[in-house]
Amino acid sequence: MSQTFLTTEELSTRIKYDVRTIRDRLKDSVLLEGRHYFRPFGGRKILYIWEAIEADMQKAASTKLMASGI
Repeated sequence: MSQTFLTTEELSTRIKYDVRTIRDRLKDSVLLEGRHYFRPFGGRKILYIWEAIEADMQKAASTKLMASGI
């Protein structure tokens, strides 16, 4: 299974959130290291795993629909 790795800037474009919001609010609260992102070679750079993020976004959306009875 191939995975798509995105920088913070690329993720920002895909999910329509500001880069700063991703870094300050989503990282480590909604987006978790090891599941949604990793640091290649133990460095500072962060790469996000698009497929994991997309799956969790869709799961959250379907949970909301079921809760509202739709």
